[in-house]
Amino acid sequence: MTQEELKQQALNYHASGRPGKITVVPTKPCRTGSDLSLAYTPGVAQPCLAIKENPADVWKYTTRGNMVAVVSDGTAVLGLGNIGAEAGLPVMEGKAVLFKHFADIDAVAICLDKVANAEGRTDADKLIAATACLEPSFGGFNLEDIAAPACFKVERELKKMLKVPVFHDDQHGTAIISLAAILNGLKVVGKKIEDAKFVVNGAGAAGLACSRFYLTAGAKLENMTLCDINGVLHTGRTDLSEEQKLFAKDTDMRTLSEAIKGADIFLGFSAPNCVTPEMVSSMNKDAIVFAMANPTPEIFPDAAIAAGAKLAGTGRSDFPNQINNVLGFPGIFRGALDVRASDINEEMKLAASAALAELAVSAIPEDVKAELKAAYPADAANGMFDRAPGLYADMVIPKPFDPRVVPHVARMVAEAAMKTGVAQIMIDDLDAYEAEVTARIKKNR
Repeated sequence: MTQEELKQQALNYHASGRPGKITVVPTKPCRTGSDLSLAYTPGVAQPCLAIKENPADVWKYTTRGNMVAVVSDGTAVLGLGNIGAEAGLPVMEGKAVLFKHFADIDAVAICLDKVANAEGRTDADKLIAATACLEPSFGGFNLEDIAAPACFKVERELKKMLKVPVFHDDQHGTAIISLAAILNGLKVVGKKIEDAKFVVNGAGAAGLACSRFYLTAGAKLENMTLCDINGVLHTGRTDLSEEQKLFAKDTDMRTLSEAIKGADIFLGFSAPNCVTPEMVSSMNKDAIVFAMANPTPEIFPDAAIAAGAKLAGTGRSDFPNQINNVLGFPGIFRGALDVRASDINEEMKLAASAALAELAVSAIPEDVKAELKAAYPADAANGMFDRAPGLYADMVIPKPFDPRVVPHVARMVAEAAMKTGVAQIMIDDLDAYEAEVTARIKKNR
């Protein structure tokens, strides 16, 4: 398919029938006068009064417990940049579709305008104030496509202010999923995370959040080198943000090509084709290359493998080891909402990574195998889903359409929320809960 054909198909997809990708469907009947009197006046006064008397009843009588706001100002839309709130709306609608399809979570796309400064960049305080006002309507907030460095303050302050989960997926989604791939990848190559030398290209929201998360998982700061468009983050630079300064190294290295020599893991959150086969060849033996720039990665997986990498991954669906955020946020929010968590904390994020790493090496039941073969015919033809359970270099992370992903992530996230004291609802039987989520999602699809 040519780029022009893809463009036209995408435009037709969004415009055909009712414009856009989402709608609102009532959960209760409204067919008779009696229904109307219960749904609206006079009957609606009763839940209103009950909530006024006991605010916790809002979770009992409204959709709030299954409703997430997808909030953006359109200043850092993946691959498109600062295109504004209206132009970013199709992306946020798409995120709402994924919430519903993969996790049966109702989500509303909220694109905010008039929250910019004089330079057209995000005014963090304005965005914080606007978003905080929405808290009574939602059980959680998924922040999306907000430019750095404002995104760090926006999430940090909203997490302090709100009593429901706040999650900036551009930061933490990629971090959670890539960590799962790293954990399994390191097992494939027989290395330990505390010994591995990391090179991260791209020191914006995703690159910084991923790097911090790897430290939480056991990576060592001294083994981590970050680069941005101006080269290595080093202590002699005066243009670094506060978030970047943590990773500034006292080093003579200045370029990516210098930094990548002797590295065990390369992670790209940057620009297409900025890594050459020669750079990969200069890495340590059995290197791991996750080049996640979209749609064109820093280096294509086949080129990385040919240059000596042991395993490679991208954000694309047409190559092995797709590091896609849809593996994370639906299950994370499903688990958080189901225990009515007040936060999505580090332990819950680590639990999500562990859940994904577990699934990638587990046996595939026959019914799941059938779904995977239908969703990924090329992989099925190569026998990917018929292999014995275990670690494989071309499958260190589950497939997005594996129906076990959301239930298992939700289970482990909910468990972590309960263990860390942020859950307001306790689940006694986690096996039963995982089965219930599986059945719920299957019915929703």
